[in-house]
Formats: sequence, structure tokens, C-alpha cells
Amino acid sequence: MAYDAVKMSDWQISEAAEENMPTPDEWRERLNLEKDEMLPMGRLSKLDFMKIIERLKDKPDGKYIEVTAITPTPLGEGKTTTTMGILEGMGKRGLDVGGCIRQPSGGPTMNIKGSAAGGGNAQLIPLTEFSMGLTGDINDIMNAHNLAMVALTSRMQHERNYNDEQLQRLTHMRRLDIDPTRVEMGWIMDFCAQSLRNIVIGLGGRMDGFTFQSKFGIAVSSELMAMLSIVRDLADLREKMDNITLAFDKRGNAVTTADLEVGGAMTAWMRNTINPTLCSTVEYQPCMVHAGPFANIAVGQSSIIADRIGLKMFDYHVTESGFGADIGFEKFWNVKCRYSGLKPHVSVLTSTIRAMKMHGGGPKVVAGLKLPGEYTKENLGLLEKGLSNMTHHINIIKTSGISPVVCINTFHTDTKDEIAMVRKAAEDAGARCAVSSHWADGGDGALELADVVKEASEETHEFKFLYPVETKLRDRVDKIAKVVYGADGVAWTPEAENKAKMLESDSKYDDYTTMMVKTHLSLTHDPAVKGVPKGWTLPIRDVLIYSGAKFLCPCAGAISLMPGTCSDPAFRRVDVDTKTGKVQGLF
Repeated sequence: MAYDAVKMSDWQISEAAEENMPTPDEWRERLNLEKDEMLPMGRLSKLDFMKIIERLKDKPDGKYIEVTAITPTPLGEGKTTTTMGILEGMGKRGLDVGGCIRQPSGGPTMNIKGSAAGGGNAQLIPLTEFSMGLTGDINDIMNAHNLAMVALTSRMQHERNYNDEQLQRLTHMRRLDIDPTRVEMGWIMDFCAQSLRNIVIGLGGRMDGFTFQSKFGIAVSSELMAMLSIVRDLADLREKMDNITLAFDKRGNAVTTADLEVGGAMTAWMRNTINPTLCSTVEYQPCMVHAGPFANIAVGQSSIIADRIGLKMFDYHVTESGFGADIGFEKFWNVKCRYSGLKPHVSVLTSTIRAMKMHGGGPKVVAGLKLPGEYTKENLGLLEKGLSNMTHHINIIKTSGISPVVCINTFHTDTKDEIAMVRKAAEDAGARCAVSSHWADGGDGALELADVVKEASEETHEFKFLYPVETKLRDRVDKIAKVVYGADGVAWTPEAENKAKMLESDSKYDDYTTMMVKTHLSLTHDPAVKGVPKGWTLPIRDVLIYSGAKFLCPCAGAISLMPGTCSDPAFRRVDVDTKTGKVQGLF
């Protein structure tokens, strides 16, 4: 029975559902896991990835289902809610289904975006643990990341204070001659703190550190988080850990974690992060939580590790990609699947009528403010003009060779005629379509969606990448811009083009993946441009290099790794019931 999602807040629904949440022992029996394959942590458990994958290595994989979206409004269009809805709908049909989503950062949770747990009757529980650190992966990543900065800054201080002979005698270290103006890495914390974007550290005397300009990013922007999402196992993580570039020396050579002999200790801090955490929907379908990388500078997916064991444990495994299909699905398609070797069977395109009205020329949508009336009343003209954005995303998915399913994630203000118009446009574009009310009705509201997704997953198809692995960087960017975004071409600044040429000429970068950086609020680089614009060129101003994750990130527009806290942040409404100790106000 579904909860009253109109009258109850997300935290109230989660609190009610948690009363009957399966215990670790009940999960172990239900999922046919061995006793030592679950690592209990309070009322939650981690899954021992290496033991599970070894035991099930010869079992055939289940069906691989990916969830993405059209270009969203600033409110988001409900990818996680749809992911939970698919799990609940398939569960209602008696299917063996599970999934995995990303771990949320405390920054957005305490700011404006919320916890990213879904919502209503299609959310992940327990909400408090999920929203506030879960089983400690982000904290472990922060410690590992900041340990690298401790190693770097202390080394800079010692090299300043000692001559070569003293340095060797006292520290057993060779001089790295680090350039303080070329320190690439900064510090991280798991909140949105704009005042820490640019800082000066090491003020005081000679024993107080090395004085130079530094910076903070949000924890999930760390290269370590990106690495966790793409590694295949602990050995892969350990190997990548030694390759992270922290700075450059005064001759222009990279200074890495291996140079500072800190990679082993960093891996030790992250040893437990390799195992996904088991949570569930409010209707008790299993859903793992693992990794939480940025979706602009990184891959924006939950982990390859979780997908590998999910496909062994379940007949149907559901995963979610960050942002719209132009960013999240493109990286799932050409990066994650290339790393993992896994081939998806179906992609679900989360679509809302409000987003298509925005793309049709509707008023500006601002998070935290009431939606203008155009979005809550029938307006077929506005909707019709915005359908092209959905169609464009359908075509992105079809280019990969897999089956698209449009999920119309309904709101109570959507009308029958509006829904019928979207369904016809989706089917005319060659996609299956399902109407779903999972937010309000849980699994009962997602039965049509579950049936259509199951049907699509049975279809035979030929999955193919957008470009071969040997394609040069500039050619990759050109293809992504034209085929995925719909641009006429790419304009590189002289500095960016020179950097790209250098990267293309060095065989060291041949196996680096291309991780595009642009706004998620538009198919273009400009968040204000909606719909499906024509006659435009994608500007590339820089290429970021992440040597641990092996990412080359062409930047179309400015990027900040530390978001700011808004004027009306969510933490103002979060509190604790002092009688029960339960957290209230999360959403």
C-alpha cells in the first residue's frame, strides 16, 4: 500500500517504511548470499564485492537497464525517482530486480538540491543514513585525498627548510623542486562553501607550512571519487592511485602520488569504499549505493563494481546516469561501458511535461520558487514546441544501438491530452513509451513502465560506441558536439588547441577517455539556451588532465569544483527530534 505522498514529506514516508525494512540477516537469505559476503554496519550492510564476484563469476549476467533524462529544468526531472519506480514496478510483477545509484554529497543535501534519494513512494531508504554519510565512503575519500595534500605541502615545507644533504639525511627523500604556482590539486570537504574556492595557506612562521595560494573543492569532485566509479577491483584502484598528478616541478614535470610515496596509504584509507552499500526502495526492492562522482568533470555514474555484481545477483539490474542523455548517457555509453565491457539492453529516458514546456519557450524555472502557471495548467502549444528536446535525446540513445523507452514521469497537474501528445511524439520518434505515477503510487503506478522496460530489454540489438578507441581527442570532441549535442562544429581557443595537439602527439594519453565538461541545463554550452538550437558552435577553452582516472576533460565553459550555498539552504529545515533522536526535514 502506497503512502500519501501529497500529505507526507519524503522523510516521513522513509521513517514509516523503515519500520519494516529487512534486517541484514533477512537480506542475506533473500539475496542468497553467503554469511561472509555481507558486512553489517548498524542496520545497513556493505556487500563484499570480491567474494561475491568470485562465487558468481560463471553465472550469466542479467539484463542491464540504464536510466537517463531529457535536458532538465533546474528542479531535475526525477531520474532517481524513476529508477526507484522501475525497481518497484518490476518487483510488483514478481521479477528478480535490483539496482544501484550514486551516493549523494552533503553539499547539495544541505543546500538546495536535496538528498537525491528519489521521492514520494519511489525513494530509497533509509533516508537519514543515505543523506548523511551512509557507511563512510565519502569520509574515507576525503581522508585519502587530503592525505595527498598533506604529503605535498609538508614536502614543500621540508624542501624549503633543508638543503639537499639535510633532506636526504633527515627525511630520506630526494628534492622534487615543486613549483608553488603549479599545484594542481586542492583540498576537499563535503559542503558547498564558496568562501573556500580560493584561499592562501601556510601563513605564519617557517614551521607553519609553505605559503601559497590553494583551493577547496567539494568532496565528490575529487579524482579519487571518479576513480572509485570506474575501477574493476581493489588492485585496479591501487594501480591508479600512484598515477595522480598533484603538481608540477619547476622544469614542468609532473609530481605524482608515487613521487610522494603516499599512494599506498591513500588506498588503505579507501580499502572499504570498494564495497557497495545495500539499501532498498520503500517497497523493499534491493538497491545498492556506490560512488558519487560529479557528472560534468567526471563520469556521473554509480560504480562499475556495483554493476558487475548486480548483473550477477539479479535478472534485471538498473543503473542511473547523471544529468540528461547528452551528458550522462553519453558518458555511460562511451566511457563507462568501454571501461567495464558491459553492454546495456535498454535506456529509459525520464521525461516530464514541465521540462518540455520550458524547452518550448516557457518562463524561467528557478529552484526554490513557485512554478509559473504555464507549468501547472494545460498548454498544448507550449508543450508541442518543446517536444523536439525529447526527440533529440531519443535519437542520442538510438545512435548507440540500444532500445529507448520514454518514461513520462507524471505530475498531478498533467492532463490527458498533454500525456497523449508526448506519447505520440515518442512513438513517432521510434521509442517505446510508458506513463508512470510512481512518485504518487509506488510500484502500482509503475506497472506499465515495468512491462515496457522488460519488453524492450528482450529485444535483440547491436550496441556500438560513438567512436573507435584510436580516435584522436579533437575528432572525438567534434563527433560528440555534432552527433550528441547537435552543434555545427567546435571552436578551440589557441591555448586549448595547442594543448590538444600536445596530448594527441604523446602516446601516454592514447588510452585516456574523453570526459566532456559543459552545462547540463542545455544541449549547448550556454545554460540559458533551451530546446534544440541550430546553427551554433561548441567552444572549447581548456582540456583538464586527470592522470589517475585517465580522463581528458575538454571544457566548454567555466567550471567550479566548489558550489556555493544558496540564500535559503535546506539545512534551515533539518533538525532532530530530541525524544527519539530521529532526523527530520530531509528531502
